[in-house]
Amino acid sequence: MKVVFGYFLAVLATYSLGALFVSQGNIAEVVGMGFEITMSHRIDAVIHDLTHMYDLYLPIVAVGMLIGLSVAALIINYVIDLRLIGYVSAGFVALVAIHVLIKATLGLSGIAPTREIVGLLMQGLAGAAGGYVFHYVTLQHQPRSA
Repeated sequence: MKVVFGYFLAVLATYSLGALFVSQGNIAEVVGMGFEITMSHRIDAVIHDLTHMYDLYLPIVAVGMLIGLSVAALIINYVIDLRLIGYVSAGFVALVAIHVLIKATLGLSGIAPTREIVGLLMQGLAGAAGGYVFHYVTLQHQPRSA
């Protein structure tokens, strides 16, 4: 049960951070065109992306994280000392991979900021955070002996 809960929290964390990075990446382009953006605009953009990207972006994140975390779990069974780095790396690679695969197969970038390397790396960072959440939630805490 801890693994399922950890997975859902990891997906939620990855989706939330990913949407935040998407909205701020888009705003950075608008600022680059010379428009003035207030903090209120930034907050509105984040709320809009969080509440409107779930129908397409959330399932893609969920599948990517499912594959990435599952592969990491298989590897970690043999090299348990790399648990933290394994799950964090799996989340990073999963998010970068979904955007690269979409671009390679469909010929388009579904998320505009991922057209630039910084935007792609920020999506990877969102995945890494999700991997960390999964690691932390599923960690077997050892009781302290007296």
